[in-house]
Amino acid sequence: MGVLSFCFFVFWVSQVVFAQQTTDPNEVDALNRLIDYWNLRDKLNITNDPCIQNAAWAKKQANPRVACNCSSNPCHITHLKIHALDISGELPSELFVLKELMNLDFGKNVLNGAIPAEIERLSNMQYLNLGINNFTGVVPQELGNLTKLITLDFGSNNFIGPLPTSLGKLTSLQELYINSSGVSGRIPQEFANLKSLRTLWASDNLFTGKLPAFFGNLTKLRNLRLQGTLLEGPIPSSFSALKKLGDLRIGDLNGEDSSLEFLLDQKNLTILILRNCLLSGQIPDQLGNFSQLQELDLSFNKLTGQIPDSFQDLASLHYLYLGSNNLSGQLPANIIGLNLIAIDVSFNPLSGNLPQNSMRVGLSMNAVGTSINANNLQGKASGMLQCLKADFKCSNKVPSKTFSVKCGGTAKTSASGIEYEGDFESMGAASLYTSSDNLWAVSNTGNFISNPNGPQYLTQTGSQITGTLDSELYKTARISPSSLRYYGLGLKNGRYSVELHFAEIGMDDSHSWKGLGRRLFDIYIQGEIVLKDFNIKNEAGGSKKALIKTFEANVTNTIMDIHFFWAGKGTCCIPYQGTYGPLVSAIHVSQVSDGAGSSKRDKKRVGKLVGISMACVAGLVIISSVFYLWWIKEDSSQHMRIYTGHPGND
Repeated sequence: MGVLSFCFFVFWVSQVVFAQQTTDPNEVDALNRLIDYWNLRDKLNITNDPCIQNAAWAKKQANPRVACNCSSNPCHITHLKIHALDISGELPSELFVLKELMNLDFGKNVLNGAIPAEIERLSNMQYLNLGINNFTGVVPQELGNLTKLITLDFGSNNFIGPLPTSLGKLTSLQELYINSSGVSGRIPQEFANLKSLRTLWASDNLFTGKLPAFFGNLTKLRNLRLQGTLLEGPIPSSFSALKKLGDLRIGDLNGEDSSLEFLLDQKNLTILILRNCLLSGQIPDQLGNFSQLQELDLSFNKLTGQIPDSFQDLASLHYLYLGSNNLSGQLPANIIGLNLIAIDVSFNPLSGNLPQNSMRVGLSMNAVGTSINANNLQGKASGMLQCLKADFKCSNKVPSKTFSVKCGGTAKTSASGIEYEGDFESMGAASLYTSSDNLWAVSNTGNFISNPNGPQYLTQTGSQITGTLDSELYKTARISPSSLRYYGLGLKNGRYSVELHFAEIGMDDSHSWKGLGRRLFDIYIQGEIVLKDFNIKNEAGGSKKALIKTFEANVTNTIMDIHFFWAGKGTCCIPYQGTYGPLVSAIHVSQVSDGAGSSKRDKKRVGKLVGISMACVAGLVIISSVFYLWWIKEDSSQHMRIYTGHPGND
């Protein structure tokens, strides 16, 4: 009985003590000031102690969230989350009074200004999310003093200047998200100290110099993304030590060529994207042993030789992109496995017949620009599309002089009377569609990884498009995560006007965090770049505003090739994962001059110029002769009067 009474007494004392526990008054005052600063009282109306037991705002799913540690007296605020609530302004000084914070989530807001140096006061911080905001200035060196950090995210902001070398002190860091942050310069050598790092997203930054070899020391890396930078190759051989990689995405390298030899032991890879990396040499047979590989993209490189037969063993493979290389020979007979969704081998000197199962339901395949017998894929346009090959000369008995496409929607007639043919075909990740009249075709390559809306390549809006009399022309668009090409087929050779219509309907321009997205892509016409890092929203002055870009190009082999290409730049995930890549609303192409007619006119023009020149020479000779005779006569009669004034002035 005595033991039971003693236990009851201990329990009663503990309850009394707990009831008497309060939060540090300085922290309470600072928190209330933050709530009022961001006008959150309607969402977080704390009228008593913020660390009371079982508070609704302390639950993990709460937003805003305030959670505490009451293991000692007084309690301290350790968790603060204000996520995707569009809070704005600069970080107030009251935030740095909460010195016991371990988890701070301000992601997806519109906070601005510089990150204050006082952030180093939050020395217990383990998880810091400042991603998708409007922060500016340099990334402060003081972040490197938060040595307990496990996760750091300041991606999708507007910082300037290089990464601080002090970040190399964050030896406990496991996840670092700095993609689209605006930083530039060389990646600091001190990053070699981040031996605990498992995830590094660093795409879409102005990094310069060589791709760092010290990344090979970060042997715990599982996820590495480095696309859309100014980094130079080659891919270092030290990357062969990264054997735990599951997701590797490197793209858009300059400088020296790279090989694939570093990949021989990365058998845990599920996603491997080395697009536009100046890869040369042959594809190693060992890649066929990567049994977990689901997506392989080696497109837009300089790879040679044959596609390895071992690729027939990639049973888990869903997407295979090998387009725009110099691969030759025939496709392996059984390369299309049961799980393969898309295969792109376009623009390679491949030959032979289509592999088995190439017409399987649910599979998309693109073989444009090859010598593969692909009539079943390309239909009547197969012969015309052969003209895309440099060594294939074409002509057309009944050539066309124009084509117009309403990208991503049904047929429309513009206010000026131009009839745009509908382009609403549901395409796959490696698809080609040819119009019913064979006047144009469209091909798509790529898939939106992790897009919550699934494999969609069309987008639309119900909003009115401003700045045009043809609002309906811009309410739909075709989009692509990688490469989108439109071809004019059977055109008469000559000079053409290319009119490209755009309106940003996939990204917002509101004052919300959803308006912080940036879409950038390049445009090529007939293989020549005409726009680099093209940003529709910036050029048009906002989203849902019409924009027309007009160019001229020559058609010399009956084909017009208009290529929209994503080079790894722009945000990836605003307003949701997989929001990036080319977008186009409509295309109108028409001939402005006939090649033969121009030649005749040029000949006539040359003839006229020659005639005029000869007449001028003859006139000059006559004038010179008259002057010479006059000079001789003047010289023989010194008393002849010379009139230097006006005739009536004598």
